[in-house]
Amino acid sequence: MGYWNSRGLRGAGLEELVNYTNEEYRSKGLGVIQKIPTPITPVKIDSENSRITLAYFEKQSTVDYIGAVQGIPVCFDAKETQGNNLPFHNIHDHQVKFMSDFEKQRGIAFFLVYFRDKDKYFYLPMEDFLPYWERRSSGGRKSVPYEAFKENLEINCRGGLLDYLEALNTYMVYRQ
Repeated sequence: MGYWNSRGLRGAGLEELVNYTNEEYRSKGLGVIQKIPTPITPVKIDSENSRITLAYFEKQSTVDYIGAVQGIPVCFDAKETQGNNLPFHNIHDHQVKFMSDFEKQRGIAFFLVYFRDKDKYFYLPMEDFLPYWERRSSGGRKSVPYEAFKENLEINCRGGLLDYLEALNTYMVYRQ
């Protein structure tokens, strides 16, 4: 089983931004998207600070977020990366399978990706992600290069709001 430690909060800045955005979307009636917590069993607790310092994951997680946007089921994972690609080392087979199965049920599955070095956010639909994922098993690259991220699916971040619904809408129009 996997263990959680202080590295477990990597990407917390992006997560906070997405959580705030989801609260705003809900308050405006645009969608209901919830963070899916990963169940953990504490092993060590710092009783002085009431903090879990070591725990193991009870089961594999699926995605970070799931919900509905104006009647359309959506699920997504938020990823933060430094450099010029989205590496696959913290994307797991069971997550990709869940997202693919979700789309087979007429839902929309995607990744929200933040490139820290470039300070840019992108919407990455499964149909753009999957060819890279499938090629990795036959010796292909083990990441999605920055160049593969579409300019028209860049997400604006203004006023503390990561407006990914704008990119989702652009994708939906393109998809039809």
